[in-house]
Amino acid sequence: MSKEIIPAYETSDGAGVKIFRSLGQTQDVRLDPFLMLDEFCSDNPDDYIGGFPSHPHRGFETFTYMIEGHLKHEDSMGNSGELKSGEMQWMTAGRGIIHSEMPLQKNGLMKGFQLWVNLPAEEKMKAPSYRDIKSDEMIEIDEGNASIKLIAGKYKHHLGPINGLSTQLDYMDITLEFGFFAFDGSINKNYFIYVFEGNVSVDGRELQSKNGMCFSGEIDVHSKQKSRFLLIGGKPINEPIFQYGPFVMNTKAEIIKTLEDFNSGSFGKY
Repeated sequence: MSKEIIPAYETSDGAGVKIFRSLGQTQDVRLDPFLMLDEFCSDNPDDYIGGFPSHPHRGFETFTYMIEGHLKHEDSMGNSGELKSGEMQWMTAGRGIIHSEMPLQKNGLMKGFQLWVNLPAEEKMKAPSYRDIKSDEMIEIDEGNASIKLIAGKYKHHLGPINGLSTQLDYMDITLEFGFFAFDGSINKNYFIYVFEGNVSVDGRELQSKNGMCFSGEIDVHSKQKSRFLLIGGKPINEPIFQYGPFVMNTKAEIIKTLEDFNSGSFGKY
């Protein structure tokens, strides 16, 4: 895989929430099994106060990681909870769910990410579910000049709280002080590094904040200042994708059936 740099573009979603979208900015800018990666980052309440009112999903999983802030989430299955700084909410939409994510703060910084991960065809109609991952469940790894927060998958002999997915998701939040970090990944996975504080050099190529890079296998990351980045990885599904907004299936016929289910009022009620 070529190490393609993907800059995040400013846009909005939900009820006018300001976001920076890297993967998923168009349906051609994906990295199997990843559909979309959004960063939300603002200390201006006008950029986030509208939140994400009730909306549907089918056919994939979402991972919402809060760096700083406070959200409440609710869904059509009767689940509800709060997402606070340093926590993650993992939702499997499966055959369909309607949910909302609304701010519980009136001011201050709200900063975090939402990652959409595709599901293989055999799992797209599984029962929906969700789980909150608290900060004390995440694995903190100290490698001298690099501090790694392992949320999903494996890193060396460490195992994160989210594991066993068919996409073999890896999700790490890495803070790199001045110096060098080497990552030895699988050649059978696709990886994406996304810088959100400072800037780094990846295999000799400069990567500024709000820029990401695709890769597989090994990379060397250098930083001349304190920098922070996400490192995500997953096993490609290698199946056709037919997406219509918040619905991600394999065929047009499946999308039509999804819209029929949603418009009938039965969507997300089981």
